[in-house]
Amino acid sequence: MAHPRMLLVRHGETEWSRSGRHTGRTDIPLLEEGRRTAGLLGERLHRAPWYGLPGVEVLTSPLARARETCGLAGFGERAREWDALREWDYGAYEGLTTPDIRRTAGEDWQIWRDGVVDGESLAALARRADEVVDRVRASDRDVLVFAHGHLLRAVGARWLGEPVGHGGRLVLGPVGLSVLGWAYGAPALVRWNDTGHLG
Repeated sequence: MAHPRMLLVRHGETEWSRSGRHTGRTDIPLLEEGRRTAGLLGERLHRAPWYGLPGVEVLTSPLARARETCGLAGFGERAREWDALREWDYGAYEGLTTPDIRRTAGEDWQIWRDGVVDGESLAALARRADEVVDRVRASDRDVLVFAHGHLLRAVGARWLGEPVGHGGRLVLGPVGLSVLGWAYGAPALVRWNDTGHLG
């Protein structure tokens, strides 16, 4: 395959994602609603036009919320864990909401511009996103990835050749399905944050 695609799935809802808390390396499970919607995504991906994505390589973050989403969607037995797919390490901001952070960092704080304290820098996040992009582009087949909101937004930005901060413009909800592919030989967003399976 000359131009493999990357299919992205953000994990289902957790208690922290529901309340807006930054959930990086903390390993917390899906809520029942997250489990239900992961199953709906699986039903969709096993019907036309996806038909279970035969032949696609499946990779997942090792964190429980991504692995569980992958399994409930029906891809657990085919998946391999990859540490590069872990969520952004928020350091001192782990578990905090944006209003919490702005009380100390300033009211105009934006994670995609200002980054985090004592965690993973924007530059390090960009390097990790590039590692994911490079691996998929070197593949001989499409790749289905189960991971996390901010990491996948960074991957989307870097797939397009944009600075990692461009991820701030790529909103991605729980169990959102995205496809990174090609148009006229150039990297393109084919589908982004598609939640049609939830409606």
